[in-house]
Amino acid sequence: MASEPNQKSRAVLIGDMISDRTSKLFAHPYMQIGVIVFCAAWFAAGLRTDLLTAALSILAITLTQMVLNSQYDREADAHRRDIAMHAKLDELIAAKKGARNELVGLEEKDEEEIVQLKEEVKEALEESPAVDPEEREQAKRAVDKAAEEVKREVRRKRTAGTQKKPAVAGRSKNKKTAERA
Repeated sequence: MASEPNQKSRAVLIGDMISDRTSKLFAHPYMQIGVIVFCAAWFAAGLRTDLLTAALSILAITLTQMVLNSQYDREADAHRRDIAMHAKLDELIAAKKGARNELVGLEEKDEEEIVQLKEEVKEALEESPAVDPEEREQAKRAVDKAAEEVKREVRRKRTAGTQKKPAVAGRSKNKKTAERA
């Protein structure tokens, strides 16, 4: 087992490496063509189709898990980088004389609060005579970009938390379809 809680064991590292290489290999168009040719050859040889079906099903499930494993690792790395970036920004805000300390920890606030603070920062930038116009525009773009990223993350979290509800018999999922009925 690993000595640190976040450190991966040797078996997990080997599995990650195999997953990464295998998923990249099977994602290549030549490999996809190869699978189609293999299946055609299987049928041409007159072999049992239930064996081919079972093999392809196992392969599909395994490859799906390999891709998901790689995606999980990338998301964990991105999350770690986001936390580090927020810590650095919070330190800069706290250290800057005249900076507004309510912006520290902004990523934890509701979307409406973030949008309101974004507008206040843009107004403050416009009113500040000491700021170079080009720097002011760069700061505005950075604030807008950060606000959009927060909105996307909030939407992603909301959609990840919701699950599709089963349709009720006799009722339509779509309002337009319901209006037509």
